Amino acid sequence: MFYAKSPEELPSRETMLSMSGLAFMQAMARREIPRPPISAVMDYDLHHVEAGRVIFSGVPKFQHCNPMGGVHGGWYGTLLDSCMACAVMTMLPQGSVYTTLEYKVNLTRGIPLGTEIHAIGTVDHAGRSTGVASGEIRGVADGKLYATGSTTCLIMKLA
Repeated sequence: MFYAKSPEELPSRETMLSMSGLAFMQAMARREIPRPPISAVMDYDLHHVEAGRVIFSGVPKFQHCNPMGGVHGGWYGTLLDSCMACAVMTMLPQGSVYTTLEYKVNLTRGIPLGTEIHAIGTVDHAGRSTGVASGEIRGVADGKLYATGSTTCLIMKLA
């Protein structure tokens, strides 16, 4: 997995503002831009990018467990926040950035450790100042729904 291991390896502000959100995410998918370090900590990878839709893949491991041995809700939340917000990012024009204003997660069932999942984010609305997206976590092999989510992101023009 190609991810930033120090602040100096993260894309610069100039790099971020020089391309559209879709071009930025596509460059990340091609491994021209390093992924954020959170992807290494939570052990997920960018699987697919298109305008208005992003898919991450991941496999929860023991280090992602809560004290009862189940996958921690923060793992679900991190993957859903990432896929939904990055889906919004694909809709940004050059010179714009975004941040998550709020997100909601609904866990529908526990993900068994070692189960490969896809976290799928889809844009519902992308305007001048806000983006709204929905997300779901599904098993790759069985298609089971493990969680759903929704987000609102603030979109800001910087350049």
